[in-house]
Amino acid sequence: MHIAPYDNENKPIVDVEDGFVPLNYFNIVKLKKGETFEYATPGYETCVVPGTGTVDVDVDGAKYPALGNRTVDVWDGEPEGVYVPVGAKVRITCVTEETETFIAGAKYDKVLEPFDVRAADLDVVQYGSDDTKTHRKIKHILGANHHDKVGRLLVSELYTVGEGGWSGFPPHKHDTDRLPDETRHDETYNYRFKPNYGTGVQIIQQEGDAMGDAHHIVDGSTICLRSGYHPCVAMPGYQMYYFTILGGLSQRSLKQYFQPQHAEQLHTIPGIMDMVAKFK
Repeated sequence: MHIAPYDNENKPIVDVEDGFVPLNYFNIVKLKKGETFEYATPGYETCVVPGTGTVDVDVDGAKYPALGNRTVDVWDGEPEGVYVPVGAKVRITCVTEETETFIAGAKYDKVLEPFDVRAADLDVVQYGSDDTKTHRKIKHILGANHHDKVGRLLVSELYTVGEGGWSGFPPHKHDTDRLPDETRHDETYNYRFKPNYGTGVQIIQQEGDAMGDAHHIVDGSTICLRSGYHPCVAMPGYQMYYFTILGGLSQRSLKQYFQPQHAEQLHTIPGIMDMVAKFK
């Protein structure tokens, strides 16, 4: 499902118990200096990640000051985040001129402890190559480094390296719990392009279908993925970024199932198995 860019007025783009991706939650909060935003999501653990700007975050009285260091766009520095336990009351306060802050969430039923993830705590992997048009960098905010502190939420930022190229390739899916081959994880993306008039294409192909659907994605597009193989590509000359939320049905570790007719490409893309491992 493609949600075109719009002014969500700080209201969830993907709310709790969403009919399409019920395991996910997603909001974009825009504030100016001194403004605050409060929320609580019963039944969902969340993560606060400033896309731009700096915020103070209060989670049930636990304070995490000066979160976020990017001023221009998501390419301007490293991401930071705060993990928010299920149902906790959160207050976000903008301390720079303005902020655009992402809130990612996954359905979960246990209450854990809050913590912050600073730039030094990121789990970063770079893989692919310019020759294969698959060169990209992934910055895991809630990745393998925090597996024992989080329920079922995975949060990352993905960047194409250079200008143009494929992501999510070879095509893979994760829509069915059938261990050890695959796990059910709903997924939500929010795309950005540099320059911001750049565009790309998100393909979604259901298992057994000879052809899939193609969505024209632009700066600010949100894609919700409940099922199917889902590679995407940026047009030549543009850099592409997407904020990524994964929520598991029964576990946090993600097991991707690669489309059989393209699985041999796993052996042609440098470092791709490191990428697979870091999503666990």
